[in-house]
Amino acid sequence: MKKKSSGKDNAAGGTIADFAQEIILDSISDGVFTVDHNWRIMSFNRAAEEITGIGRDEAVGRYCWEVFRSNMCEASCALKKTMQEGRSLISSSTYIITGSQERVPISVSTALLKDEHGEVLGGVETFRDQRLVEELRRELAGQYQVRDIVSRSKVMNNMLKILPQVAESDSTVLLDGETGTGKELFARTIHSLSNRADKSFTGINCGALPDNLLESELFGYVAGAFTGADKDKPGLFEAAAGGTILLDEIGDTSPAFQVRLLRVLEECEFQPLGSVEKRMTDVRIIAATHRNLEEMVESGQFRRDLFYRINIVRLVLPPLRERMEDIVLLTNRFVEKMNIKSGKNIEGVVPEAMALLLSHDYPGNIRELENIIEHAFVLCGESSIRPEHLPPSLLKGPQNASSLNSISAAGGETLGGVVRSIEETAILEALMRNRNNRQAAAVDLGMHKSTLYRKLKKLGIILPEQDGRSVR
Repeated sequence: MKKKSSGKDNAAGGTIADFAQEIILDSISDGVFTVDHNWRIMSFNRAAEEITGIGRDEAVGRYCWEVFRSNMCEASCALKKTMQEGRSLISSSTYIITGSQERVPISVSTALLKDEHGEVLGGVETFRDQRLVEELRRELAGQYQVRDIVSRSKVMNNMLKILPQVAESDSTVLLDGETGTGKELFARTIHSLSNRADKSFTGINCGALPDNLLESELFGYVAGAFTGADKDKPGLFEAAAGGTILLDEIGDTSPAFQVRLLRVLEECEFQPLGSVEKRMTDVRIIAATHRNLEEMVESGQFRRDLFYRINIVRLVLPPLRERMEDIVLLTNRFVEKMNIKSGKNIEGVVPEAMALLLSHDYPGNIRELENIIEHAFVLCGESSIRPEHLPPSLLKGPQNASSLNSISAAGGETLGGVVRSIEETAILEALMRNRNNRQAAAVDLGMHKSTLYRKLKKLGIILPEQDGRSVR
């Protein structure tokens, strides 16, 4: 539908009013875009470009859900509700996935787009980047986050606080921890925070390859080095120049390979298979292992000189059973991730199911928890994950489903009741901090306002009729 002109035309064919409007929209810090009745984007201001990482030329003309990829696009689109009901919506909380695959929390307000005669042309949405608000909320809640790593654990927080400094250096890092504790995520985060972030990050599992293949992958080879080598092939140390290489499960390498790797670390040079010439390399090495390298050094299974060379900065990642305070936090993160991946809109985990998650000891660590949530998503056709959606293995053993109904020796409550009590206390404290401002309390708790209302109803919490927003 063509917009009616309300000002003098300029030489380029637009109106003075159009250009004034564009200048004003580009000067504000909130993202603003408009859509027509077919949900195609008609305008896209500068702040929208900066927040989404998507250029105006790329956004205009596309469907809005192709650009924003928000968790509310599928079932609870605020703009769609405004277009259908003809009323504005203010400050809905959601998040978008940017062009660089970053998850960004935003608040959204929507309204009808009308011309000067009151004719509806489409819809307009303004959105505000809430990353700083989220960071402050996490800090107040005792959480600490660096990129995609988030934790309430004191041990983890101590590591996360120094992670930017570790990343800024070019020293070799040793990541130590059980399988599934997130060593590769730590390595990727270190790379993304470093001066090498614009170069490649490559990971290789040293324990999965025999020596000859491992050396071929890392050092490359020249034509004629062996049967079938009809042309030169660069290895990772050459292809990843300027970037970062993760040598995962370095404790599973042979003494012969360790000798070759030591030379690369000490001299920054390597020799492709079949070549007599040495080549220089500029890569940062991050090593990872689930083994006890000190014991391996003492038993002669791992070279002492190589251990000291990779053990410049060492980060020991605790198993999930030693950071149980993070289970709720990680579960919520995986639910959000799976909502994006599956296109569903699951709100969370009911207290009874969360009690089962909290009673498990996680021999597979964070990776196991993520797999459990993915399993639940496959079976869940409701708004929340319930016990029956979890793997049967969580119902077995001494801490099974029947034990949730037993009386605890300490407090006389079921584990499900304890979870409910914790949730109730957290909500009441958030409301108290925000003087009964429902919207502020919802942001404080990291949930949508409608989710807060459902929990208030379920828990039987009755609030004053006057919302805290009206209190001065």
